Amino acid sequence: MSLFTPIANSWIANQRPYQPGRPLEEVARELGLPSIEGIVKLASNENNLGPSPRAMAAMREAIPHMHLYPDGGAFYLRQAIAKKFGVADNMVMMGCGSNEHIVLLAHAFMQEGDNLVCSARSFVVYKLVAALYRCQCIEAPMQGMTHDLDAMLRAITPRTKLVIVANPNNPTGTLVDQAAVDRFIEQVPDHVVTVFDEAYMELVEPEMYVDTVKHVKAGKKPVVTLRTFSKAYGLAGLRVGYGIAQPDGIDLLNKVRQPFNVTAMALAAALAALDDDEYLAASRRMLKEGRAQLMAGMRRLGLDPVESVTNFILFPFAKAGELTAELTKRKVIVRPMAGFGLPDYVRVSVGKAEENAQFLAALAEALAVLA
Repeated sequence: MSLFTPIANSWIANQRPYQPGRPLEEVARELGLPSIEGIVKLASNENNLGPSPRAMAAMREAIPHMHLYPDGGAFYLRQAIAKKFGVADNMVMMGCGSNEHIVLLAHAFMQEGDNLVCSARSFVVYKLVAALYRCQCIEAPMQGMTHDLDAMLRAITPRTKLVIVANPNNPTGTLVDQAAVDRFIEQVPDHVVTVFDEAYMELVEPEMYVDTVKHVKAGKKPVVTLRTFSKAYGLAGLRVGYGIAQPDGIDLLNKVRQPFNVTAMALAAALAALDDDEYLAASRRMLKEGRAQLMAGMRRLGLDPVESVTNFILFPFAKAGELTAELTKRKVIVRPMAGFGLPDYVRVSVGKAEENAQFLAALAEALAVLA
């Protein structure tokens, strides 16, 4: 008997929820294992180095104060981020991961009949958020596995409120460069908020880094840059991210966010992690070496992975669901991409050297079974 569905908004009742990567504990239960030991998760683009040591120390120090509400304005963390990017602290807003900012942007700027524009092979949450507000998500075609920014411009209509560019893009792992981004921003109409979802930007090679904050500072266009502590800083479990925009944009987002949207533990850890340059350098080294290890290993097995600039690799395989299941049997969790509109693709995150080796060994066995 359904008690709530008849009362619910129809567009919510029919919405398919986001499906995250499978947790270690779930796979252990499925395999009948007493613990998660020996299972490798390479499904959610996490940083398998673990949290920053400075962040862990800060969390330990914060534990005795967990009976108190957190600083709702995240004063010290916003100041630190503002200093890092050379902006005023009233141009920074913290969120429960950068995902919260996407919801808040839709809440502040979109209403029924509006639309947002993104790429066809991009982060699926954009489409889910548009549906939440009874808005259309216009998916522009890509050039292969890379954003076609001109196609995104052509997709903009008078009812477009947001255009979202994931850069680097999830799930393809590709990047549009500084020159392309600069040209794009110049051409986006003034009635559209341009959002750069840069969850993986800290992980790209320095010479490939794209600066969108300079456009926020310029104040000529409504531009928002989103970042997270989930990837490069290894704090995915704490859910803390931030947005950078002109003060009037941040003021609007603060009006629609919930109070105390970032926990005290997350604030303490993020503030400490932000200055842990040694950890960030180690993360980048692990990524560079691990990505090369995985790319070479997959190519030796006859696969054709997409060139990636970040901590995951997408590769085509006709029996993606079956391959994922075979890998799970071998204690390796990867991500089938059907939920992202890529039913014939699998995404694997870059882990530590031994985790990557375990994946490649399991992959060889799985491919033999499915041959």
